Amino acid sequence: MDVLLSIKPKYVRSIIEGEKRYEFRKAIFKDRSVNRIFIYSSAPVKKIVAVFEIGTILEDHPDILWDRVRDYAGIDDSEFFTYFAGRSKGYAIGIENLQELDEPIDPKEAIPEFVPPQSYCYLDGLPIAE
Repeated sequence: MDVLLSIKPKYVRSIIEGEKRYEFRKAIFKDRSVNRIFIYSSAPVKKIVAVFEIGTILEDHPDILWDRVRDYAGIDDSEFFTYFAGRSKGYAIGIENLQELDEPIDPKEAIPEFVPPQSYCYLDGLPIAE
């Protein structure tokens, strides 16, 4: 099973450059059989630019998550804690075997009636997941 995650372009750059080795989420996909994540770089890029395999998924209080992944977060502590403000739980998805696509995919061409996901969407059965 594959998932498409919307990620802001500045964070996509950090992921591709290897600085950001975890993607942080307030909520995570319910189906834990997901093994690949396609990265949708949000506006102004609006393209699927990379794919990675899921490493470890950490689930914990943001303070504990930060202590565990700060060296690989690709963001500073103020961004991290602003994102998780008021939350008692957060997720850090480990990024492994990242592959930048040679040709970014315009999802509006590949997926009928595509609407960028607020957080994520499942891709099974869609042409880009093959």
